[in-house]
Amino acid sequence: MPPQPGAVQVADHLERRIRKPVDLLRCVFTFIEIIVVAVAGVAASATTTGIETDIVGASKRLPHTLLVVAPAALTLFAILIIPVLLAVRELVRRQFQRLAEAVATGILAGLVAAVANVALQRAVAARLYDAIIMSRPGASHAAALDPYLAGLVAYATIIGLSGRPGWRNALWIAVGVYALVHLGVADTTGLSLLITLLLGRAIGLGVRYAAGSPSVRPSAEEIAAALTTPDRQVSRMARIRSASNNPKEPKTTKRAGSRHYAATTIDGSQLDVTVYDKDQQAAGAVYRLYRSLLLRGQVSRGAPMSTDRTVEHRALMSYATEDAGAPTPRLRAVVRVGLEASVLAFDHCFGTTLADRNPGCTDEELKAIWDAVNVLHTHRVTHRSLTADRILLTDGGQVMLLDPGDGDVAASDLQIRLDVAQLLAELALVVGPDRAADLALENAGPDELVAVVPLLQRVALARSTRAALRRRRDVLPALRKRLLAAVPGGEVAPARLERIRLRTLVTLVATIAGAYLLAGELARESLGHTLRAADWHWSAVALALSALTYVAATLSLSGFAPGRLSFFRTLLAQLAGSFVTLVTPAAVGGAALNIRYLQRRKLPAAVAAASVGVSQVVALVLHILMLVVFIALAGAANKQPFKPPTWIYFVLAGLVVAALGVLALPAGRRLLRARLAPTLGQVLPRLLEVAQQPRKLAEGIGGALLLSAAYILCLAACVQAFHGSVAFASIAVVYLTGSALGSIIPTPGGLGAVEAALTAGLVAAGLHGTEAASAVLLFRLLTFWLPVPFGWAALNYLERHEAL
Repeated sequence: MPPQPGAVQVADHLERRIRKPVDLLRCVFTFIEIIVVAVAGVAASATTTGIETDIVGASKRLPHTLLVVAPAALTLFAILIIPVLLAVRELVRRQFQRLAEAVATGILAGLVAAVANVALQRAVAARLYDAIIMSRPGASHAAALDPYLAGLVAYATIIGLSGRPGWRNALWIAVGVYALVHLGVADTTGLSLLITLLLGRAIGLGVRYAAGSPSVRPSAEEIAAALTTPDRQVSRMARIRSASNNPKEPKTTKRAGSRHYAATTIDGSQLDVTVYDKDQQAAGAVYRLYRSLLLRGQVSRGAPMSTDRTVEHRALMSYATEDAGAPTPRLRAVVRVGLEASVLAFDHCFGTTLADRNPGCTDEELKAIWDAVNVLHTHRVTHRSLTADRILLTDGGQVMLLDPGDGDVAASDLQIRLDVAQLLAELALVVGPDRAADLALENAGPDELVAVVPLLQRVALARSTRAALRRRRDVLPALRKRLLAAVPGGEVAPARLERIRLRTLVTLVATIAGAYLLAGELARESLGHTLRAADWHWSAVALALSALTYVAATLSLSGFAPGRLSFFRTLLAQLAGSFVTLVTPAAVGGAALNIRYLQRRKLPAAVAAASVGVSQVVALVLHILMLVVFIALAGAANKQPFKPPTWIYFVLAGLVVAALGVLALPAGRRLLRARLAPTLGQVLPRLLEVAQQPRKLAEGIGGALLLSAAYILCLAACVQAFHGSVAFASIAVVYLTGSALGSIIPTPGGLGAVEAALTAGLVAAGLHGTEAASAVLLFRLLTFWLPVPFGWAALNYLERHEAL
């Protein structure tokens, strides 16, 4: 039976509870705030103590009645009556479930705060505990956090006080009075109150996101009513959750927005309706922020945070695309539905997306795609999301560019080239790199593609395209190779699109952490006192052994590199590596420097990399063999067996679990094979060549053995400089273990990790804690810090003489 005029047939299921991304975002940022406040409190304990003293002093100037009566009456009344009144309000409004969730969350937050109090009183958290309670005399067992206050904040967060300024102000006044009174009687501290409030809010936001919030989204009937005009009456609304398998259902490509509907009007026309609910306005905010920080300005596709700005931009791009003459579904309506949603309605186009058409695309269809994109670019408009599911081939043989809302108007040359690069990569995935390159050369020409090829990098492409290229790693290199064959010159350097690489960011964070650890060691052990206390005879021996390590590294590299290398310049290259490792992880910067040095000696890049790879593989094998031998010797020589510190076992167990996890997963094995296969393919042939030259092999292996031996002897000399008595085998085990850990930790020269591992190892070997710290400090001074200025001078010398 046909629908009656004015009636709307609805096929929809509106969610009762919604998870708001903004809650998760606020929860994450609140936990970050807790970490920042705690670190700041530890790092600036003297300053916070002074501020605390000022606050307490100011509170003591308040009227005596407020300080004496308030704790027993006013504070208790204010802090208890508000949650009770909020509970009554929820009961009157029949929000029983929300009230139960609020009470449960409040109890949970209180328990978390109580557990945190117990954990903070452990020795491992002593510095943080002292910073929170300001190390007040007689307060050694004071609670660092207030469980009731944390529970109250979590309780109020679940109930939700946004849009209710009266209740919110009353709560904060009560919390303020509570805090002021307890500060006045020295019952708590400002840092404790701040962390408590943040903890309660973080737990409340986390539970609210996990449990979801009651939905206030407009229904399909309300959306249909908003879209209905005198010229357009909506008669049917059907919710689309994914690609429909029903042939009677209109096929709709995936669009931005939180809900999607297929609408039918009374005259039979169909619309694709996209709803932007305000409860989803922060969706993907962390990812967009990450991309904005990672990539340069015009490369990242930033999106507005608010729903209103998003809808406005997408409407603008739709109108701009249509005005440019590019084929795209016409935008029919932009409407607001109540206070919680905005709606875009487009003409529905029947057809098949390029993703579904593969591999049946003809050259004419692919040329039509290029023509549509060229029309767009001629008018300085870009799409920026030219993925296979947003390119529609209609039943009439036309091409439609769907959802251009991520694009730009008044686009720059770089933005247009990035759009072309995206189209090239997507077509290469669909029809193959060779065919995609041939089409590009026909439609754009070699001269235009010269500027596009450097942008063919995964980081600059759409998210779905990057995911597909990770599964098909051969596509992008093949596309570049095919295009470069037609480009004049045949070689184009990739463009730098990133502001900072993720690896660089991780290294920077690890460096700061390592420097903090080193600063702590220097704070405990004065450098001047350490140097004065050291026996200068043994210190001179240690210095000579430290210098010997560079001779050993020179012999090792010369032995595994083909031909004859200048001993002096190779020695300077190893010394320059000491400066490079100041800003790069251990064994990474030095290897890159050696490869560059060998290339400047007229060795091909593959041979240079293989030579350095052989030296590293041989050094690793010898390192493991020496560690096994010295562990056996240490166990046989010592009456008391050598017992490493407990944390060493946890580190080793973690490494074993990580290795087993990688080997257990197919993706891990593929990644391991992809990383190791090229290296082994280069290293093994070079190793076989060296094995046929006994003199070179002896020089390389002898240099690697001498390098480890010199470091071990240097550490032993440093121990003797402070009159320590430790078996040589135990010292060797300590150094080899600490060096291995330093190579794993991504800090420059293993900064922080090596010091901690060596100190703990020497203490476990029987050395006094102060002597161990002093010996390690002297060892790192001679082998890491002292060579740095000489390495800088060597690096400059080699660069001036074009040896690097």
